[in-house]
Amino acid sequence: MSISTYVVEKDAERHPFLVEEQKIEYGVSCIQSPKDVVDLINHAFRLRFMAEEYVYLLSLDSKGHILGMFEVSHGTVNSSHCNPREIFLRSLVSGGNSAIIVHNHPSGDTSPSDTDIYVSKRLYDAGKLIGINVDDFIIVGEEDEYYSFNEEGMISQYGREDSNEQTQSL
Repeated sequence: MSISTYVVEKDAERHPFLVEEQKIEYGVSCIQSPKDVVDLINHAFRLRFMAEEYVYLLSLDSKGHILGMFEVSHGTVNSSHCNPREIFLRSLVSGGNSAIIVHNHPSGDTSPSDTDIYVSKRLYDAGKLIGINVDDFIIVGEEDEYYSFNEEGMISQYGREDSNEQTQSL
């Protein structure tokens, strides 16, 4: 199975469109677990070896099939600017129903920082507003180590917070 990576370019009228960058041969086309995501990202981009932070997006259809992979940001040794607009533009243009955001911690420590927690919640809220689910926010460390906000219950906690807010506002 091949999975495409894309870049976003603009046409003569300055409208964004996708340009296929490369095809990556990989045995899985449907995401079943955070481990699948980490294996794919490490295979495609060698993320666990990078000396600076990178942020990637996997855009998925409603059945979890990968529509495309995107590099969203490349930062410094301990930070990378991640704007919801850049993430969801790519997800929308690729026809995505959901998104998985993956970034690395060059230190190898996969513990989420306060900024990671803030950004993941902000992306979750932005996605909910425009109808694109944020299925996971994953931090990649050394070897096969990772931290999945979904596996750790953070994503479902965001949903519960939203339910509580709706109940309180009724």
